[in-house]
Amino acid sequence: MRAFGDMREIADAASPAAMQDDVLRFSGIDIESVRRLLDAKGLSLVRVDDHAAIPGSYWGEPEAGVVANTVYVRDDTPVHSLLHEACHLIVAPAERRARIHTDASDSQAEEDATCYLQIVLADRLPGVGSARLCADMDRWGYTFRLGSAQAWFERDAEDARAWLVQRGLLPDCVES
Repeated sequence: MRAFGDMREIADAASPAAMQDDVLRFSGIDIESVRRLLDAKGLSLVRVDDHAAIPGSYWGEPEAGVVANTVYVRDDTPVHSLLHEACHLIVAPAERRARIHTDASDSQAEEDATCYLQIVLADRLPGVGSARLCADMDRWGYTFRLGSAQAWFERDAEDARAWLVQRGLLPDCVES
């Protein structure tokens, strides 16, 4: 079962701009915590200058971008976007990760696993946490069958969790 509709539906159903302004941005969190988290997963973080184009951004600015092992952000990049794109790289097999540029999604199952993992990893960042991340995902326009990211995560994400566990990704992310 799919956690949410096609990713293009997210853009079409995006929340009003005022709600999107309320999401936590990269400039509002501890940058070194993000660097440590990504470094532990073999990823690099590159901070792009304000108003500069974000390399590898699928949705366009201010959304995070990905190219191979690197996640690109600006100060105005939403934290949920940074974590989502980083998780796409974490779940991708190494041979595919090296070829990723902009579009990191491989399947709906992988997309669901990516959403699940970004919520898990939010608890590893001071001042973020899974509850805030889920609320920001809802504000930004992610759509889930049960009406919210939190409800999906708590009551309908068994398949995403199993996908991560089967590949040895969830225990590693939870324990490290």
